[in-house]
Amino acid sequence: MMRLLVIVMGLFWATAGETETPMNAQTFDEYTRGKTLYFYNNGRAYGVEQYFPNQRVQWSFLDGKCNEGEWYQQGRFICFIYADNPNPQCWTFFEEQNGLRALFQDDPSQTELYETTDSDEDMMCLGPEVGV
Repeated sequence: MMRLLVIVMGLFWATAGETETPMNAQTFDEYTRGKTLYFYNNGRAYGVEQYFPNQRVQWSFLDGKCNEGEWYQQGRFICFIYADNPNPQCWTFFEEQNGLRALFQDDPSQTELYETTDSDEDMMCLGPEVGV
């Protein structure tokens, strides 16, 4: 009986060690602040985000249009609000060996992003559209 208990406890601790822990506001800020991160989805370029002090960000879908916003922690999510959309976009972030992984709304059937590169350079943002 004691041997069975030891085996069961060993399996429990091995499984518990594999559970991913989402990043909280502090670890997310420490990881991202001052960086420009590029993200992929399904093997394709998805977007780029630059992270500033005071939880400010700038996002682009790599089309030259940049959108300023801010982020905050809500439960296990890191949520973003951008100038063009007042609805929070909430993600669960995980730090992995190759960089960040993010799940939209913590739902594997939704968008899943992977960090591909980081850069110390600013994003390329085109100016406001100018008419003729």
